[in-house]
Amino acid sequence: MAAALYYTAEMVRELPEDGNKYEVVHGELLVTPAPRPWHEEVWARLFIGLREYLERERVGHLFGSRSDISWGPDTLVSPDLIVVPLEDARTLQWARMQRLLLVVEVLSPSSMRHDRFTKRRLYQEQGIPVYWVVDGEERAVEVWEPGALFPQVETERLVWHPVGAGEPFMLSLHELYRPI
Repeated sequence: MAAALYYTAEMVRELPEDGNKYEVVHGELLVTPAPRPWHEEVWARLFIGLREYLERERVGHLFGSRSDISWGPDTLVSPDLIVVPLEDARTLQWARMQRLLLVVEVLSPSSMRHDRFTKRRLYQEQGIPVYWVVDGEERAVEVWEPGALFPQVETERLVWHPVGAGEPFMLSLHELYRPI
């Protein structure tokens, strides 16, 4: 069944602040309610780890989940975490941050389809070098690259070695998913 309304990025930006996260991909409205506490804990651990890494390896800048990334009038996403090149981040303008080095989505029950399919395909179309789908329930991370038909599923550790970095980012998934 066709969608009743073809959404644009501007339409989504005008939606009320009601606690939901609104995004649009190729005209399809994606609505996600507030995340569960486990999502927020996993998100925070990733944010801290990546922030510390990027302070040592100055290859990009990390932003959290309230970004405004658009690649056209019918696309607007707000990934859980993004790393953008330093020169783009220094503009402090979302419209100038389209070259993403890393995109991370932490799964919630309400976001699984969007994150694994709709948004994953968008990120692949945009040539995002690495996209992580972090599954806190399964204690695994899907690692997607632009041309991949299937992800590499990590269950032990995450490794990310962006261009220009002397050392890779490494994070034990045992540590990421440890109990509170």
